Amino acid sequence: MQVNFPKFKGISISIAYLFLGLWLSACTTQSTAKSNVPNQYIKILGVTQDAGYPQIGCQKSCCKQVLEGNSEKQQVVSLGVIDHVEDKHVLIEASPDIVLQVADLLGETNNAVKSQPDAIFITHAHIGHYTGLMYLGKEAMFARKVETYVMPRLANFLQTNGPWDLLCQNQNIIPKTLTADSSVYITESIHIEPFLVPHRDEYSETAGFKISGSTKSALFIPDIDKWTKWDRSLIEEIQAVDYAIIDATFFDGEELPGRDMSSIPHPFVVETIDLLKALSNEEKSKVIFIHFNHTNPLLQAGSDAQQRIHDLGYRIAEEGMILAL
Repeated sequence: MQVNFPKFKGISISIAYLFLGLWLSACTTQSTAKSNVPNQYIKILGVTQDAGYPQIGCQKSCCKQVLEGNSEKQQVVSLGVIDHVEDKHVLIEASPDIVLQVADLLGETNNAVKSQPDAIFITHAHIGHYTGLMYLGKEAMFARKVETYVMPRLANFLQTNGPWDLLCQNQNIIPKTLTADSSVYITESIHIEPFLVPHRDEYSETAGFKISGSTKSALFIPDIDKWTKWDRSLIEEIQAVDYAIIDATFFDGEELPGRDMSSIPHPFVVETIDLLKALSNEEKSKVIFIHFNHTNPLLQAGSDAQQRIHDLGYRIAEEGMILAL
């Protein structure tokens, strides 16, 4: 016996029930996925050095494979700090990729009205870390009073140099001056503590951040000169936190033939792993390398360099990585 289902806007009830079931299943899956996300966490929004990947003018195979569609673009270094309990969404670094990174950050909220971060923290005045602020101005978002936490020299730089001073005058951003080794509370249980690190300080100091949540903490140092120039022990700092997201701009000194690498004094990854070789496997697993130059083989999936880092027990930052706080 054939049963003819009545039509509803051209779709039989049986098909409508099928769509309803699929929709409910999708909602359940989405709800389950959200339930697996911690209430407080860091989300990695970008991993590359200031000039990005691919890098402008690069004719090497590392960048050509992206330009030819054989590899994916990687965004400039940035973190999101999210607290679902208090619905706070903080951006760390205003990179040139801020458009997609803010969308990614605010995609972590159920608040459809929220269109801008609750606050921005910036480490220093190099192009990959602050120039995304331009998209908060009149020509773009025209953001309203985004609290922007920076060290004193950077606060003065933003307020006294164009075009950044217009952001301040129009109250697109409200510069908030940080004090080294003094915490700023984002919520009752999340706070961020800046500390100074040695780096090229043409327009501002360079800070790192310690990000602390209700149960865990993270060290964030995307830029530093050599570790030996720092007045702190990297080993001791790693031992005091749960994650250490640190400068891995260059894998070794052979990446830029013809360039004097001493004029770009980041710690090579090979130097860092040698410095940390006495750490236990548990301590090594805290280390997450980030801020890769386009030449860095750690950007290349399946490279010998990637395998070496994984074999030693360290981690490599990836966009979308979640670190519970």
